[in-house]
Order: sequence, then C-alpha cells, then structure tokens
Amino acid sequence: MASGNLIRGARTGSGPERFNERHAPAPRRSVSYWCRNDHRIDVPIAAEAEPPPLWDCPHCGVPAGRDPGNPPGRARPEPYKTHLAYVKERRTPEEGEALLAEALAALHRRRGGA
Repeated sequence: MASGNLIRGARTGSGPERFNERHAPAPRRSVSYWCRNDHRIDVPIAAEAEPPPLWDCPHCGVPAGRDPGNPPGRARPEPYKTHLAYVKERRTPEEGEALLAEALAALHRRRGGA
C-alpha cells in the first residue's frame, strides 16, 4: 500500500498534461561542420547565436570546420610533460634553490636539528 503522500498519476519532473501549456522551444538552426576524416556533424545552435569556427568531431575527436572542401588540420597534441618539467617552466633555478633551502631549514627545525 502506498504511503499516501504522493500525488497520484504524477512523477518527479513530469510536465503539464496538455502540450499547449508547455513552453515553445527557442528558435534554432542547424550548422554543419566537416572534419579531416570526412565526418559531417550537424549541430543545432540558437538562431541568433554566432556559430563557433571549430567544433570537435564526436566520431574521431579531431577539429571540424565549416568549409567542407578545406577542413582544419589535425591539432598537434602537446607532448607529455613530467611534473618536474612544469615546475621548471614556472621557476628559475635561483627560485628553486631558495625554495629547497627554505624547505630543508623547516625540516631541520621540525626534527630538532641545528
């Protein structure tokens, strides 16, 4: 037996019973993109919005453009970098030495060293 605190015939997230009570969808248009691998992608975009120049192909992941005769080239992936490579981009060797000396001094203080 139901607990009695539910509205009969309704579910969470349900819309109005009659279609004319629903809101009309926003006007949109279909924009086509083509990738290097001959995939065509039709993307619905708001009618007043400016479509982006590139769109990622959902089939192969390469960028797709609006010109079917000249799709954009394959994006070059950035090579894998280690954590140390990213740190070296942000810090000069002098800053690294100063940070290392500060960390070592803090470690010596915690351990009761000189």
